[in-house]
Amino acid sequence: MVNPPCPFCSLPPDRILGENDKALWFQDGFPVSPGHSLVIPKRHVESFFDTTTDERLALLALLDQAKKTVQQGNAPDGFNIGVNVGAAAGQTVPHLHIHLIPRYLGDQEDPRGGVRKIFPEKAEYWVTPK
Repeated sequence: MVNPPCPFCSLPPDRILGENDKALWFQDGFPVSPGHSLVIPKRHVESFFDTTTDERLALLALLDQAKKTVQQGNAPDGFNIGVNVGAAAGQTVPHLHIHLIPRYLGDQEDPRGGVRKIFPEKAEYWVTPK
């Protein structure tokens, strides 16, 4: 079986909103909120844990740039930053991508728990007696 080509390794130039020597950022093709962006390494690598120190620094620098731009253009009230590593964690594109998800007051009835809500029964830790 032949693997399909990586959609992130062949992005059209008009999708790229920012870049540095080791990373790119662009709008998510299936955004969950206005301004939802992805930051990826230029090198095809599947996992955050397989990046070099230089790549990590470049990814984080571009994440800062993306955040500033999204903040100016969309004025979100908060952000979620997420990385799915491996199929068990929900990774569907085998090229590392860091999600920058702008959050807006009222976009969810109760946003507490944030990324913990991947396990809804464990998300509301603040109401569970110890």
